[in-house]
Amino acid sequence: MSAYTLREWETLPHGEGDACIPEHFAERFVALARTSTFAGRSGGGVLEDRRHELRARSVVGVLATEGGSLEILPKIDVDQQGNKAKQNTAIRKRLVHMLAVALDLKIETGQVTELDWQRDTLLEILIRIFCKKLTDAVRRGMPRRYILHEDDLTALRGSLNLSRQFTRHAANPSRLACKFDELSDDIALNRIMKATVVHLFRMSRTATTQQHLRELAFVYADISTVSVAALKWDEVVIDRTNRAWQELFGMAQLFLHNRFQTTSAGSGQGTALLFEMNTLFEEYVGRLIRRALAGTEYQVALQGGRLFCLTSIDDDRTVFQTKPDILIRHAGRVVHVIDTKWKRISSRIDDRKQGISQSDVYQMMAYAHLYKAPRLTLLYPHHEELSPEEGVQAQFRISGQETILETTSVDIANGEKMALRLRNLLGYQRSN
Repeated sequence: MSAYTLREWETLPHGEGDACIPEHFAERFVALARTSTFAGRSGGGVLEDRRHELRARSVVGVLATEGGSLEILPKIDVDQQGNKAKQNTAIRKRLVHMLAVALDLKIETGQVTELDWQRDTLLEILIRIFCKKLTDAVRRGMPRRYILHEDDLTALRGSLNLSRQFTRHAANPSRLACKFDELSDDIALNRIMKATVVHLFRMSRTATTQQHLRELAFVYADISTVSVAALKWDEVVIDRTNRAWQELFGMAQLFLHNRFQTTSAGSGQGTALLFEMNTLFEEYVGRLIRRALAGTEYQVALQGGRLFCLTSIDDDRTVFQTKPDILIRHAGRVVHVIDTKWKRISSRIDDRKQGISQSDVYQMMAYAHLYKAPRLTLLYPHHEELSPEEGVQAQFRISGQETILETTSVDIANGEKMALRLRNLLGYQRSN
C-alpha cells in the first residue's frame, strides 16, 4: 500500500516522476476530501487540486482509499535538526496528545514503539491504541446489564403481565405472560464497541492491525450488529461498575461520533478521519486552562457567555449571538476573555499589526463591550520566527477604554507541563 504524508499548507506534486504521486491516487484523495463536511462550498476546504499539485489546508488527519492513504499533519515547529521522518514522528505524538486532552481521553502512547510512530499514519496509530485497550478490557470481561424481557412461558418467571395474560391467554392458562430481568451483554455499549471494530476494519490498511480487529470481531460475534446511525449513544451509562470502559467509549466517539472530525465513506471512495485544527486547538487550550485554574478562585467557561450584539427595536428580538472561546470569571464577573486562533502571526518587527485579522480585532472589541472584561487575549500557536520564547507578544489599549487587548503565543511543540505554562503565560500564578 502506498502512503503519503503532507503538512498543513504544503503541496504535493502529482503526475509522472519519482517525486510525484500517481494521478489516480490524487484523483481519489481529492474526491474523498470533497465528501467531508469540512470541504466547503468550493470543495477545496480539505485538499486543493491545483492542476499539478495537491495543497493541504487547515484540516488534518488521514484520507484512505483503495491502495493508498494520504496523511495530513499540522504545521507544528518541532526539532528542526531531525530529518523529515523524525519531525513527522514528533508531530504525530503532539497531535495525539492534543486529541487526548480535547476529548478528555487517557491515551497511553508508551506501548507504541518509536518505529511504529515513524512508520504508521496517525490513523493506524489511533486504531492500534484502541485495539490494545479493547483487548485488555474484554479479557477482564464485557460489561453486562439487566434487561427487561417479556415472554410467554409455561412456568412463572419474574412477575405476571396481567393485561397481556387476560387478553392473550384468557382461554389458555397453560401459557403465562411473564416480565423478568435478565443479565445480558447485548447492550448499547457493547454494540457501539462492535460497530467501532467493524468500522475500523474498513479504515485500517495494515495487515497486523486488520488481524487484531478480526480477533476482536470474533469476540463480539454474539452481540447484535447495529449501523452507526442507529447506535443508542444516550443509553450508555458509565458508572463504577464499568468505569474502565470510559476511555474506550470516548475513543469510539472519536471514530464514529465526534464534533472535531468527520468519517466519510463513499461508494468505493474510501474513508477519512479528519480534524479541523482551529476547533481542535480551541478545545485543547480551553481544557488545559480549565485544568490549570481548577481549585482556584477563578471559574473557566468554554464557549460560554452567548450574549447577543443587537436587539430589535420592533419586537425586542436579539440577533448576532456571541460565543467567546474561553471566559474566565472571578466572583461572578468576567475578568478575562480568550479567543484561540490556529494561525501564524508575524513578529512586530515585520508587521506592527502582526498579521492579525481586522475581523478578529472587531470581534474582540464586541466582547469588550458586551462582557465588560478588562482583559482580552488572542492566543496563537508559537513559532520560531515570531520570537525566541512563547508568551505575550504585544499589548494594546482599546481606544477610549482601559481594556487591554494582548496577543499571546503558546509553544505546542513543547508538551512539557502545558497546563502550568498556560497558567503562567496568562498571569495566573499559583498564589491565586
